[in-house]
Amino acid sequence: MSTLALDGSSSAPREGREGSLVRYADLALLAHALPVFVLADWPLLGYSVAAGAWLVQRAIRAFADRRAADALARGERRSAMGVTAVSSLGRVWLLTLAALLVGLLGEDRDGLAAALLLVLLFTVQLGTSALTRLFAGETAE
Repeated sequence: MSTLALDGSSSAPREGREGSLVRYADLALLAHALPVFVLADWPLLGYSVAAGAWLVQRAIRAFADRRAADALARGERRSAMGVTAVSSLGRVWLLTLAALLVGLLGEDRDGLAAALLLVLLFTVQLGTSALTRLFAGETAE
C-alpha cells in the first residue's frame, strides 16, 4: 500500500495563510474589479455576467475536485481523470458562452468587458494554481 493510504491525510501538508490568500486571489480580483468598472464607467452587465459565470465555474471546480479526490481514494484513477477532464472543458465552455452570449444579446461593449475580465480571472487562477502546486511540492518533501 502507498504511504498516503497507510498514513491517511494527516501527513498531507497543511495550507498556511499565504496559501489561502493565493488560492482565493481570483475572487479578490473579482471583488476589486467592481469598483474599477463603476469608476471607469465600464458596462456593468459585462461585469455581472462574468462574475456570475466565474462563481458558477468555481463551484463546479470545487465539486469536481471533491469527486476526483474521492475517486482517487477508491483507487479509480481513470474515473478521477475523467471527472477532471470533463469539468475543465465544461468550465471553459461555460465561460466562453457567457461572454459570447452577453455580447450577442447585449451590446458589444458588454461582451468585450466580460471577455476581458474572464481572461484576466482565468490567467490569475492558472498562475495561482501553478504556484500552489509548486510550493505544495516543496513543503511535502
